[in-house]
Amino acid sequence: MAKNYKYSITIGWLYPDLMSTYGDRGNIIVLQKRAEWRGINVKIEQISLDSQLSSLNSCDLLFMGGAQDTQQEIVNRDLLSKKGKTLISQIEKGIPGLYICGAYQFLGKYYRTADNKKLKGLGVFPLYTENPGEKALRLIGNIVVEPNRQWSVVSGQLSPLVGFENHGGRTYLNDKSLALGTVVSGFGNNSEDKTEGIVYKNSFGSYLHGPILPKNPQLADLLLTLALEQKYNKKFHLEPLDDSIEQKARETVMKKLV
Repeated sequence: MAKNYKYSITIGWLYPDLMSTYGDRGNIIVLQKRAEWRGINVKIEQISLDSQLSSLNSCDLLFMGGAQDTQQEIVNRDLLSKKGKTLISQIEKGIPGLYICGAYQFLGKYYRTADNKKLKGLGVFPLYTENPGEKALRLIGNIVVEPNRQWSVVSGQLSPLVGFENHGGRTYLNDKSLALGTVVSGFGNNSEDKTEGIVYKNSFGSYLHGPILPKNPQLADLLLTLALEQKYNKKFHLEPLDDSIEQKARETVMKKLV
């Protein structure tokens, strides 16, 4: 007999076959398990090149990871010609999402490649990205970010974000107050202004791989909470989980960097 769940969410995983480098699929696993451990039913909707727009419209929470240049150009063409307007609509109406590295760049105004080719973005995030060229330093390594207070108070505490970044592009925000956080150690958006990522409505863009959510479960819980509140139109307070292992992993990284 099927279990009768009180609450359920559909997580849309955009382009899992093309945009899933650096272990970013781990973010999907974390979202699914942290919901299921609390008795919330989860459906994973894999959205690929040939998926219908109705699949994207049915999602309560969205995720897209990063990829190499060839895969990113394939996805960029699909977004501009087919799915982009629907994705923009979902973001603008408050459907929460997490967009990592290449996905984060897609949602800005444009991305200028290392060979000076300008790729148009969806323009929903107020930012742009430029790659200074193959001779420039690639931004690689562990990173610690102090999250901005407007979104990061979860369970009554602020927790620094830790992760791993690997990108050649430099991203510049139109409004630095929209940053996900301030870089404590590492490079962040561009290695110049100490910003990392962006928060736009209920969507989060970031360069943190690793992947980001296993190391930062408070962000996973925030995304789940936002998805449930958006779907059911009421406040949710998720019951705490034992995150002692995750906390030890975070502390190990921070001891080396801070």
